Amino acid sequence: MKLRLLRGSGLGLIAAAGVAASAMSAELPLRRIVEQLFNAKPGTQLDFSGKDLSLLDLSGVDFKRAKLAGANMLGDDLTGANLSFVNLSGAKLDRTTLARANFTGADLSRATLFDAVGSLTFEQPAANAPIFAGANLSGARIFARLSRADFRKANLSGARLGTDRNQFKMPKQTDLSGALFGEANLTRADLTGANLIFADMTASNLTGAVMMTADLSNADLSGAQLSGADFTDANIYGAVFRNAKGLQSAKRLDHARNRDKAVF
Repeated sequence: MKLRLLRGSGLGLIAAAGVAASAMSAELPLRRIVEQLFNAKPGTQLDFSGKDLSLLDLSGVDFKRAKLAGANMLGDDLTGANLSFVNLSGAKLDRTTLARANFTGADLSRATLFDAVGSLTFEQPAANAPIFAGANLSGARIFARLSRADFRKANLSGARLGTDRNQFKMPKQTDLSGALFGEANLTRADLTGANLIFADMTASNLTGAVMMTADLSNADLSGAQLSGADFTDANIYGAVFRNAKGLQSAKRLDHARNRDKAVF
């Protein structure tokens, strides 16, 4: 596997990181950090908590369950990287490229993914989308393009995945079209304005979730728990609510857009 340490440069890592290195005299040089990721033996859990790993091309890297809590991974290319069961709690993953990245079982609690890109459109193959199955994304802040991403059985309680008008140059809306949320925990999650067309939310827990102005066209919410979920101005054209629980206590569902075109 070819190691590409910095986007646009195969050899200029030390020069490009000179300023950062001087500011982190107590930390290992970035080149050594990346080399350790490649050379770590199975079962070795490296600790890069709080380290600055920004602007690196880490595509295809196996992080081998490393500790990256609070790490700065701004602008990293994580295409095809294996981050399964990695501790990324509180990490900064803003403007990262996440196509085919594997976050299965990872701890992304309180992490930020502003303007991250997993897959650009719903028309792209599902195999290009990142995987967050079983991951802990509680309290995470996600404003990204994650069409067809796999969040099955993930914990997204209290996560913010909707439009944030206070953020500069963020995506117009979080794109979760065709995403898989089967049996995911979305209690009190904020999905305001999110694109959830054709999303699979079967048997998910949406108790107290906020889906104001979200586009749920043709989404499948069969068997979902909807107690206290807020559907104010949400578009539910073609959405399926068969066997959903808590419909009577859901907010504004009866007045959601295209309610007459939904399936109950």
